[in-house]
Parts: sequence; C-alpha cells; structure tokens
Amino acid sequence: MTPSDLPRRALVLGLARSGRAAALALAARGVEVVAADRDEELDAGRLRAAGVEVRLGADDPALLDGVDLLVKSPGVPAEAPLVAAARRRAVPVWSEVELAYRFLPGNPILGVTGTNGKTTTTELLGAIFRAADRPVEVAGNVGRPLATVVEPDPGAWVVAELSSFQLEDIHEFRAHVGVLLNVTPDHLDRHGSLEGYTAAKLRLFENQTEDDTAVVPQGFAAVPGRGGRVEFGAGDELPAEPRLPGLHNRENAAAATLAARAAGIPDAAIAEALTTFAGVPHRLEPVREVEGVRWVNDSKATNPEAAERALTAYDRIRLILGGSRKGASFDRLARTARERGVRRAYLIGESAPELATALEREGVPHVVAGDLETAVEAAADDAEPGDVVLLSPACASFDQFRDYEDRGDRFRSLVEAL
Repeated sequence: MTPSDLPRRALVLGLARSGRAAALALAARGVEVVAADRDEELDAGRLRAAGVEVRLGADDPALLDGVDLLVKSPGVPAEAPLVAAARRRAVPVWSEVELAYRFLPGNPILGVTGTNGKTTTTELLGAIFRAADRPVEVAGNVGRPLATVVEPDPGAWVVAELSSFQLEDIHEFRAHVGVLLNVTPDHLDRHGSLEGYTAAKLRLFENQTEDDTAVVPQGFAAVPGRGGRVEFGAGDELPAEPRLPGLHNRENAAAATLAARAAGIPDAAIAEALTTFAGVPHRLEPVREVEGVRWVNDSKATNPEAAERALTAYDRIRLILGGSRKGASFDRLARTARERGVRRAYLIGESAPELATALEREGVPHVVAGDLETAVEAAADDAEPGDVVLLSPACASFDQFRDYEDRGDRFRSLVEAL
C-alpha cells in the first residue's frame, strides 16, 4: 500500500491482539486512528503513546465520523452495530489480515485454514521452511498477528494461520499456496449455519490465480479461485513418518507436505521437520507422568471433532470435557468415546448437562465435576497405572477461562501440583 492509498482516518473495532496490531500498524504509517473496545479494564497505554485515540464503548455511531476505513477484529461479529453502520455508509470493512496483506511488500503467502489442525500445521510448515534454511515468518491466528510482520526478508514466505472470522472480511488478500485442512460444524453461533461457516473458510482461495496452489482434502468439493488443486489424505506416502501421534496428525503432515512442495521445499527438509517437530502447546501436549498415569493437555480442542481426533491417539482414556456452548452436537463425540472405551468422563462448565445427556445415551461412565480443579482431583483419585488423563474439552473456554491457553495453563499447573 503506497502512502497515497492509505486511509486518512481509520476506526479499529476490538482491541485484543489483532486489533492492537492493526491500530499500531496504521498509526506507524501516519494514519489518524481511533480505536474502540467494550473492555473497561483495557490497558491502552501503548496505543495512546503511539497516538491512537482510544474510546471505550463500541456502539456510538459518531465513531464513524470522518472515517474512511473500519478494521474489524476477529471477535467482532458482522452484525455489530458499528459494522452494519459502516457498510450503510459505504465505509470499507477489512479484517486485520486484509490490512496486513496491503502492507506486505510482495512476499508470498502460504495460508492455512480449517476447523481443526490449523495451528499444528502452520507451525509444522514453519519448521519445514527452517529445516530447508529458507526465510519464513509465521503469523496470523497462531498468536502473532499478521500486522506485526514488518519488512520481512526479501523472498521470505509468510505462513499464516487463518480463521473463518479473519477470512470474513478479506478483499484482495491472496494466498500463493492455500491449505484447507477440513471443515466440520463449528462457530455456528457466529456463522449461523455450516454453509455460512464453510463459505467463510473457502474465501482463502477466491483471489488465487493460475500460478497458485489450493491444497484440499481428498474428494472435497470445488473451491473458488483458479489455483491449481492438489488433494491430500491420511494414507498419502510421506517423506517420513511424523513424530506427532494420531491419524489426524498424519493428515496434517500430508497437507503440509504438499504445501511445502508447492513452495519449492525439497523432501529432505520436509522429512527432517516431520521427524523432529514435537507439536504446539495445548494440542496433545504431554504434561507429566505421575505413578504410571500420563496427563495430556489438549485444551485447544474447542469443538467436538477436535476431541474426537484426540481420542484416536490414546488408549485407556479418562477424559475431561466441557466449557462454553458453541451450538454443536455432542452425539458423535459420545459415540466415539464409547467406541474408544473411555473409562470415565469428567464434565465441567456450562455444557456439562448436554454432555451428560449425550454420554448417558451411549453408556459412557461420567461424572459432573463442575470445574477443572474438581475434575483433575477426581481423575487423579480414579486413575490407575497405564491410564491417560486427557483434557480435550470439545468446547470453548469462555465460561470459566480467558481463552483456551488460560485453560490449558491452569490444567498444567494443577497437574504439576499433584
């Protein structure tokens, strides 16, 4: 984006990680920025020091006065009053990743989306590039906002994890290599239907050209855009067997292999990364073994399908489940728990009654623990040598925790204290 293309005044709505990054990126380029958030305890010192006008409250239409761009944080729904008002006034609405894309100086982008496995696959791809001694920036939904990637090395690839919320409001964003890992029901409370959720994911491909590559699951329906399509599956022949356990991680490895090859990475480097990459925090993360019982943190499993995948990685599981509701059914998860012989489930959070009903129908032993501390204590009392106590909640965390990382950190500390 050239200086002449910059907005004169921009409104950034929502000041979590990506919103802050967007506001600071705009301010650093001389744009007049007003930033709004509902959080009355917001620490806005760094934003104000950068010249950003910070406003508490996100519904005042006057915030749009004189604004020629609205940057919407992922957590802000499309029907939020200010977003709807901006569209009525023909003010462009961008996601933070769209803004960041305009600031990148032509570096190729490898975008990764899907319901499950995004973070693992994104970080695995970063490891593959590093194994090949290729410059790479890893950012996006993975924790480091894309807008913080400033002046990357010429020719460096940017590997970006992209959520449906981030892809909702792209316009020119183009992934030279786009990866769709899977699509299963999630965030239906936000997108309204599986079709709406899927459409948001597929926007990853809509600006691709004939020179680009779309990596999709075997048999997946047509995708928008004109990228060359390649398909992956768990049965693919790989340069090496991945270190990470579970069939789902073999699928992730297969997708990463095709994406890396599309980016020109040789198989030797792919093999090195597959055999050494140990995973990411909160995703099947081994915490500790206590008296023959293994404790595993899979707090990032924020939907039923993610928890189902985790159940395939272990035997003799005692499962901690539950959290805030997202509108998904637990029936298939309960069936998988029965088929995998889950020894007992320990239910927490606001979804515990729904989980109990689903597990009861399948005859899976369970107890309503209420909170994580009680669940860990009960599982520790019940567990026998050879058991695996798995936190794989199948739900979001916002009923009792700040986010899934907070939940996983709390689980880790409780286990360390046993």
